[in-house]
Amino acid sequence: QEQLVESGGGLVQPGGSLRLSCIASEMIADWYDIGWFRQAPGKGREGVSCISRRDNRTYYADSIKGRFTISRDNAKNTVYLHLHNPKSEDTAVYHCATCDLNSDPPSYGYWGQGTQVTVSS
Repeated sequence: QEQLVESGGGLVQPGGSLRLSCIASEMIADWYDIGWFRQAPGKGREGVSCISRRDNRTYYADSIKGRFTISRDNAKNTVYLHLHNPKSEDTAVYHCATCDLNSDPPSYGYWGQGTQVTVSS
């Protein structure tokens, strides 16, 4: 089965730290770049980040650049998104998804169920 399963969301204070995890099926991990998009209430999909499956190429949306870090552990078929300087504007449901770094910004394909991130004092 091809699937992506996110975890790690929750409540975090502005300036705090939160680490999201995405476990991909072996099929997806072997064939696709993987990243994240998010959707806040009343807003459309916003691409956040993407990382290559074979090298260290990455993409970060301007809105989060310098505040989030994406990483990938191919041995575990897992992609992480570290929110090391979140702001209230980052509150959203975060979805792990396949992405394509050949486009700018990257396009997104298969996606997981999402994990809620709430940034609040």
